[in-house]
Amino acid sequence: MPTEKATVAEQEYLETLFWLYEAGLPMTGANIARAMQLSPPTVHEMVGRLERDGYITRGTDKVISFTDSGREHAEAIVRRHRLIERFLTDVLGIPWDEVHEEAERLEHAMSPVLEERMLAAIGDAKTCPHGHPIDVGSRITSVPLADVAEGAKVTIIRFENEAEDLLHYLKGVGLDPGLEGTVVAPGGAEEVVVETAAGERLALTRSVAETVSVVADPSPPPRVALPAQLVLGEQRYGR
Repeated sequence: MPTEKATVAEQEYLETLFWLYEAGLPMTGANIARAMQLSPPTVHEMVGRLERDGYITRGTDKVISFTDSGREHAEAIVRRHRLIERFLTDVLGIPWDEVHEEAERLEHAMSPVLEERMLAAIGDAKTCPHGHPIDVGSRITSVPLADVAEGAKVTIIRFENEAEDLLHYLKGVGLDPGLEGTVVAPGGAEEVVVETAAGERLALTRSVAETVSVVADPSPPPRVALPAQLVLGEQRYGR
């Protein structure tokens, strides 16, 4: 497997970089520091190491790009993480707001044989329980829930920030990937409310709604989530 050559620390950074890439956010040291909640000097040192080891390159504008090897490593790590989350939820019955940290611990030690067994166990599941594609090239185009106008029909696609405290909040609100509803008049300017077909009203703060990706009809123009939303949670964001 390509991940066998990267250290655990390098895998963590490659995973973070791939999340930035996939979310359409600039791959910069500043955004890595925000996402991982680390100091700029710590990030600068590791980015230099990743470059020396041949996983990334840096342009004169300090924007980071994957090398072919780096992209291969990053995709394998992210795929493995999402596969573990789906296995923990679907096969072991662990609630989806509790699997992220477990997957974080397991992803670096899983053998190719176990990975194949997990793939067989999850059947035809295409995403992690938070809506991110296990096949990392099949991400559904979506928009932030915070942008959707009142009266629009929405389907929840994924949660962009997987910090575990945020996942607990979203589960407590009642939102799940795949849920369908209608955006209705909020109770306040800082609130977004989705009404389900059963008439249940699910309210969340507008800042958290920035991190909830949806397909909407009618849809607002596509927009990347704000970089500030990387650190909404008390913990680092997730993958």
